[in-house]
Amino acid sequence: MKKILLAVDGSDHSAKVLETAIEYARLMGAMILFVYCHEKFPAILGEPYRNREIVKILDESEKVVTPFLQRLAVENIPFEDRIMEEPAAKRITDIAEIEKCDLIVMGSRGLSNLASLVVGSVTHRVLQTAPCSVLVVR
Repeated sequence: MKKILLAVDGSDHSAKVLETAIEYARLMGAMILFVYCHEKFPAILGEPYRNREIVKILDESEKVVTPFLQRLAVENIPFEDRIMEEPAAKRITDIAEIEKCDLIVMGSRGLSNLASLVVGSVTHRVLQTAPCSVLVVR
């Protein structure tokens, strides 16, 4: 079975990326591997503050991904999800390689403040390190 890795960051643009991935999945008869990378868990906070921050990050991640996963379920396209910790570019390319994905679909820009003028920093890194083709949605 062919696999499309769908990478979203929760930005407004992610909805367009989702629709593009759904269209390609239908055309290819592929399943979607949904990937969302949340911020890093705090390393220097002591207990119970660290656990509270982790719960907060996971709750926020759940709020971001739920609409995407509901949309995929409605479309009746086979999918799996991976909620990972940053760095996003590294996680996306690692998952694409491990899962033997045929295509990565992601946005040209996201939520990062470090976005370059031409393409987002995460997208730029994925384009350079991906083990498969990358479709960048504008």
